[in-house]
Amino acid sequence: MAFLVINEMLANFYINIFNYYKKHFGKRTNRIALIYINLLEVSIYLALATFFLAFSSQMNIVTIAMYKFWVVFGLVSIFIIFKNWMRYNGRKRNIINAKLKARYPIYLLWVLPLACFSLAFILLQVS
Repeated sequence: MAFLVINEMLANFYINIFNYYKKHFGKRTNRIALIYINLLEVSIYLALATFFLAFSSQMNIVTIAMYKFWVVFGLVSIFIIFKNWMRYNGRKRNIINAKLKARYPIYLLWVLPLACFSLAFILLQVS
């Protein structure tokens, strides 16, 4: 259930970015929106992963080595990029646009990935 809510939230963020930049960039808008949603989703997963890494190191639980962490994170990032590339094609984008519920300010949408990355780098210092 929570997974569906998160997917819907990310789809709303994607379509908000797409609609905002459509009037400025035309056909390149899909690429900008895909870069944004990939950046946001990767930053969220990085923040979660570093939280669990810092938590386990504080609890003295044996975890994976740091280079293995980055390899796994790289593989997850590649999976996210391909998943979003396949998911947000023209037909799916039209369906999401029809179900658009809320509009968000553009500066807030761009602050979200930056906040997640900064939180992740702070948590990396802890572990």
